[in-house]
Amino acid sequence: MARRREQVLDAALEVLGSEGARRLTYQAVDTAAGVPSGTASNYFRNRAALVDGLVDHLEALERRDGESLTAGAAPADVGELADEATRFLRYATGAARARTAARFALCLESTARPELRAALARGREAATDRGSEWLRRLGSRTPRRHWEILLDHLDGVAFRQLTFPADDFDPRPGIYGLLKGLLG
Repeated sequence: MARRREQVLDAALEVLGSEGARRLTYQAVDTAAGVPSGTASNYFRNRAALVDGLVDHLEALERRDGESLTAGAAPADVGELADEATRFLRYATGAARARTAARFALCLESTARPELRAALARGREAATDRGSEWLRRLGSRTPRRHWEILLDHLDGVAFRQLTFPADDFDPRPGIYGLLKGLLG
């Protein structure tokens, strides 16, 4: 039963991220999930409940990705950190494109439903905790603030790539330049 709920949420993220908020319907989610009609509505009685479920599901997925990203050895220098951030950004705008677009859509939804912000912020906070430790090791005097600046940059670059995709997308020079500027 928990697996079916996760299957519905994965499909809902895909619908939201690839087709937009207006297409986030029970029918579209059931079709995308390949489940019988009515399955999504059995788990989520209204759209608000579905969106709440999506926010929680996204937080769990991003926490898992963040833990996976930081599970290896910490980057030894700015170049290695730029490489890691570039790999992540390519993943976020490539294989995880729909999820990234869904995250942006949910952030926009939080302007109308401020109660979503806490859960959306938890994912970023966890990433900041992990990433600022990397920057501290690389010599940042304000690692938390520097990591927040890096995340803001990555969000902006991801948004740009999602909305105006470049065939020759190479975010590494910008990431590297930003990190060099932050770390001196």
